[in-house]
Amino acid sequence: MAITADAADLSAEHELVVTRIFDAPRLLLFKMWTEPEHLARWWGPRGFTGLSGRMDVRPGGTWTRSMQAPDGSVIRKHGVYRDIVAPERLVFTYVTDGPEGNPGPATLVTVTFADVGGKTRLTLHQAPFQAVATRDDHRHGWTGALERFAEYLAANAVTRQSCAKAD
Repeated sequence: MAITADAADLSAEHELVVTRIFDAPRLLLFKMWTEPEHLARWWGPRGFTGLSGRMDVRPGGTWTRSMQAPDGSVIRKHGVYRDIVAPERLVFTYVTDGPEGNPGPATLVTVTFADVGGKTRLTLHQAPFQAVATRDDHRHGWTGALERFAEYLAANAVTRQSCAKAD
């Protein structure tokens, strides 16, 4: 008799969900995810240095990012924005180029920003991954990036106050 895996278990192996609460209004978080001058300060795992980035934040617009890893290698990522509902949701494709510059498999990232009493619950969903190890690499990368994001957010109290009035 064949052993079958539960479809939900298989799905969980191929998707990543990260949720975090930030003590800031969602309009501010959304701006810091969609304005290049902010994104350049925090996007990337801890220890990585942003080298370049470009964003055209609109459905069909593209984004590119290159960063240097601690070992000196350069990693290039890119994608296309699929859906944008300010300040609630961003949906974009996510592709990491291989060492020869060939694009790797695409995943779809959905970031939602939910108001929870003046704070914001950010939920990041990314799928499908072809391998658990790749999913886990992305979990490590996003966790580090969100830690850097929290630090950047805390360091920008003036921006936080102006956005709190506008939300």
